[in-house]
Amino acid sequence: MILKKSISIVISVLFLVFGCVSQKKHTTLQAEKQLSDNKIGLLGKDISKCEKDLSVANTRIQALEEQLNYLKNSNEKLINNVGNMTTLSTKGAENLEKSLETIKEKDTRIKTLQDALTRKDSITIALVTSIKSALGNADDTDIEVNVDKGVVFVSIADKMLFQSGSYKVSDKAKTILNKVAIIAKSKPDFELMVESHTDDVPVRNKEFMIDNWDLSVLRSTSIVRLLQTEMNISPDRIIAAGRSQFNPLVSNDSPAGKSRNRRTRIILLPKIDQFYKMVEDGMKESGKK
Repeated sequence: MILKKSISIVISVLFLVFGCVSQKKHTTLQAEKQLSDNKIGLLGKDISKCEKDLSVANTRIQALEEQLNYLKNSNEKLINNVGNMTTLSTKGAENLEKSLETIKEKDTRIKTLQDALTRKDSITIALVTSIKSALGNADDTDIEVNVDKGVVFVSIADKMLFQSGSYKVSDKAKTILNKVAIIAKSKPDFELMVESHTDDVPVRNKEFMIDNWDLSVLRSTSIVRLLQTEMNISPDRIIAAGRSQFNPLVSNDSPAGKSRNRRTRIILLPKIDQFYKMVEDGMKESGKK
């Protein structure tokens, strides 16, 4: 009886001992398995990141290879063009030298032209001063002297030159024209254009004139003829021009306006060939320097 109890106790103790060892080991194995699973998860993330980094690296390598090839090709082209560039540089230097010479010549011509214009303007100003001085006693409202673009204009009201509707020059006008002629003769390089203007009133003397064109031209030629025959102005310096009623200064709606529009202008202008001669002389002087 006692033996049976002892055997039972021993068996129970062994059962408890072996049972407790298996449970502990099981728990340990489960913990190790969880740790391994965590490591596997981390390794999977590392592998994924490495794959992405590898893809980026491959793309970068490809781009660098393309850039390297481009640089190699560019370098070869540059090497091949060295000889051509040397030739082009020589031609470029020659062309640049020619261009500089051309610019220098143009600058010289421009300066010479400016000097000629300055001299012409000086002559013109002196001429205006002379005419204004000669006509100093004349009524300013009937005689005007001015300059426009290097040309001198002496404008004389027709009431000082002609009777209404007539183209015969008055004795009073001869005194004024003689003063202008004296100045003109002192400037042989200037031409004289006599330009006559009318108002818009139709002509009455139909026997000699059809319209104001005839009147303006006849008045102009009367003054030109007087300058030539009585005041000894060379005819090759004189130009006759009629403008009729078509270039008025003001409206013809009033008697005062009509009176102002009836006028004759004597235009003193330098001869073109004389001006070019000044330019040529200036070019010669520049060439000597």
